[in-house]
Amino acid sequence: MTTTVTPRSTVARRAGSTALWALRALLAVQFASGGVLKLVGDPRMVDLFTDIGAGQWLRYLVGICEVAGAVGLLVPRLVALAALGLTGLMAGAVVTNVLIGVNPALPAAFLLAAAVIAYARRPRTTI
Repeated sequence: MTTTVTPRSTVARRAGSTALWALRALLAVQFASGGVLKLVGDPRMVDLFTDIGAGQWLRYLVGICEVAGAVGLLVPRLVALAALGLTGLMAGAVVTNVLIGVNPALPAAFLLAAAVIAYARRPRTTI
């Protein structure tokens, strides 16, 4: 039995692929810029991690993870694992923001976007 691909399904698949790629690119820019701000010692980031109370080593660790995740989102073989890692990182950020009294809306939005990417790329996930 053969199946034929209708133009509508091809167009829908292509649109979904394009939307996912755009989301990856947008998320990569956001994580790269946030990671760089943490690594260069932006005063707002220093103050935020001072409020967290875990020490500035955590700022460097999170910055490195964000930059690495941003790069991973742009490398086809690493997309799913990078998105999964960023989902975990943002879950921690949401909890931390709630605990220190900061609005968790932005990390929650990034968590959702990274989770969508990880879910969409799950068939291609290899370890």
